Amino acid sequence: MCGIFGIVTQKEQPLGQILTDAAERLTYRGYDSVGAATLSGAKIDLRKDVGRVKDVAAQYHFAEMTGQRGITQLRWATFGEPSQVNSQPHLDSDGDLVGAHNGNVVNNVELRQQFMAEGMTVRSMNDGESCVHAVERYLNRGEDFIQAIRHAYHDLQGDYSFVIGRINDDKLYAFKKGSGLVVGLGEDFTCVSSDLPSLLPLTRKIMRLNDGEIITLAADGVELHSVQNGCLILREPETVTETMNAVQKGGYAHFMLKEIHEQAQVAREVLNMLNGSPDVAAVIEKMKNARNLYFIGCGTSYHACLAGAVYFAQLAGRAVIPVLAPQFAPQYAPTVGAQDVGLFVSQSGETKDVLNALQVAEEKGMTCYGLANVIGSTLTKATVCALPLCCGYEISVPATKTFTNQVVTFLYLAYRLAGRDTAELETIPALMTQTLETVAAPVEALAQKINAWSDLYSLGYGATYAIALEGALKLKEITYAHCEGMLSTEFKHGPLSAVTKGLPIIFSVAPGDVPLIVSGLNEVTCRGAYAVAIGQDDPRLRANASDVIILPDSTPQIAALLAVLPLQLLSYHMSLLRGFDPDFPRNLSKTLTVD
Repeated sequence: MCGIFGIVTQKEQPLGQILTDAAERLTYRGYDSVGAATLSGAKIDLRKDVGRVKDVAAQYHFAEMTGQRGITQLRWATFGEPSQVNSQPHLDSDGDLVGAHNGNVVNNVELRQQFMAEGMTVRSMNDGESCVHAVERYLNRGEDFIQAIRHAYHDLQGDYSFVIGRINDDKLYAFKKGSGLVVGLGEDFTCVSSDLPSLLPLTRKIMRLNDGEIITLAADGVELHSVQNGCLILREPETVTETMNAVQKGGYAHFMLKEIHEQAQVAREVLNMLNGSPDVAAVIEKMKNARNLYFIGCGTSYHACLAGAVYFAQLAGRAVIPVLAPQFAPQYAPTVGAQDVGLFVSQSGETKDVLNALQVAEEKGMTCYGLANVIGSTLTKATVCALPLCCGYEISVPATKTFTNQVVTFLYLAYRLAGRDTAELETIPALMTQTLETVAAPVEALAQKINAWSDLYSLGYGATYAIALEGALKLKEITYAHCEGMLSTEFKHGPLSAVTKGLPIIFSVAPGDVPLIVSGLNEVTCRGAYAVAIGQDDPRLRANASDVIILPDSTPQIAALLAVLPLQLLSYHMSLLRGFDPDFPRNLSKTLTVD
C-alpha cells in the first residue's frame, strides 16, 4: 500500500517538520520503514530507516532537514524485506535523482536485471528504486523529463503512483497508474500525496489525478500532461471541506466499512503481485511434489485455509489438509516430515498459535511457506518464503480485506497448480465492486429485519462452507449475537430442533449447489424459520427462500468468495443497529500473541 508525499516551495526553507507531519498522517498506509529527502540546488539530503515515523524522525533528526523540495515515504513492504537499504526514497545511479512510490511494480525483478545489465547502480531489492531507474534510463538517453516519464510509465507494470525530483531543478514530477494520487495547491507551494490526510493541514485546494496522467509541480502552480500523447490537460482544482477524521476513513463512517470497500483494489494488487512474483513458481513446484499439503491458520485465516482446500481439490485435483493451528501439533505433527509442505497463514504474521505450529513443523523437517500481510513479521522471517497479502494497514479489528486476499491467493495458487490461465481471475475486482453496489440496499434492509434476534445460523456447502463460518464469525465479533456457522447438510443432524418461528438462517450458495440448498431451505422454512439465500439469481432460490441476496454471475469458486461481502456488510449494519463500534469490538485484539 505505502504512502508518499512531496512538496515544492519557492525558496529553501525548513521542510523536515512538514515532511514528518505528513508522514505521521499517512501512517495508516504503512509503517515498516520511513524516509525523507530534501533537494536544494545540487544537494540531496536523504535519511531513512526501518521503524515508525516518530522513532526514525528523531533518530535521524528530520526536523533539521532544509530544502526547496521534499519527499517522504511510508513503506508497507512487498518487494524486499524491511531494511534501511530497501527503505524509500531511493537515489538513481549517480545520486542526481530521488524518488518514492506507493503500490507494487510487479515486474520489479526483471527490471532490476535490466538496469544492472545497462550499468546502473542498483542498491536494493525494492520496486521503488526500479521506478527511479526507469526514469533515469530515458533521461540518460537525452529525453526531457516528461518524455522520460512517459516511457518509464510503460516499462513499469502494476499499480503504483510515483514522485521524483532531481538536482538543479525547481520542480517535482509525479505520475499515477492504479494507486491513489492527490495534488494540493497553496499560496506559494504545491504538494502531492497518496491520500488527502497529509494535504489538508496545508491546503483545501486540491486536484485529483487519473491513471495515465503526469503532474509537474512548481511553487507557483502545476501542469498536467497525458502519458498517452504528452499533451497538456486542463483541469480546475476543487475545494474540499471534509474533516481530518473523515478523510482518514475515506469518507466512510467506520474503518470497517472503508476496508470492505477497499477489497476490490487490494484484490487487484495481490493478483498483480502474484503474477510478478518469482516465488510462486517455486512454491507450486514444491506443492506438486509434496506427499501431503497442509494449510494452517486460526480464526479468519483458518476459514481462508478451508476455502483454499476446496479450491485445490476442485480445480487441481489435489487434496489439502486444512488445520486449526493449535491442533496441528497433537493431531498431525507425529506424522509429518520432509516430504510434506505447509502453508502457514496469519494476517499479522505474529499469531502465537500459528508460530507454535510452525516451530513444530520445522522441527519435523516440513517445508514451510508463509502467507501474511506484514512482511518482516516473525512468520515471514521464519518460513522458506512468504507471499504478501498486499492489503495495506487493516485498522478495524474484524478482518475483511485480509480474508478476501487470502482466499484470492489460494484461488490463484489452485489455478497455477492446475495449469489454468490465471487471467480468468482478473474479473474478481470488478465483480467485488459490482457485488457491493448490488447488495448494499437489500443487506441493510435485511439487517433491520433480523436484528432483534440474538441467535442465528450461517450455513454453507463446499467452498461456501468456509464462507458461512467466516460470516458467522463476523456476526459474533461485532454484533455479540450467537451465530453458529455450519455445513448446511449437518443442520438436520441435531440443530434443526432449535428452529422456532422467525429464526434467521442464512445460506451461502454456489451455483452448482442450488438443488442441495433448496432442500435445506425447505427443511427450515416448513418449521417457521426465516431463510435467507445469498447466491446468483436463480428462480429456485427465489421460490424457496424467505429472502434472497443476489450476487453477480461468476464461476463457482469466485461465487463463493463474493458471498462473504454481503455477510460482512450484514454484520456491520447489525452492529450499528445495536449501538456498537464495529472497528473495536470488546475483548478482541488485532494481533494475538498469546497461547
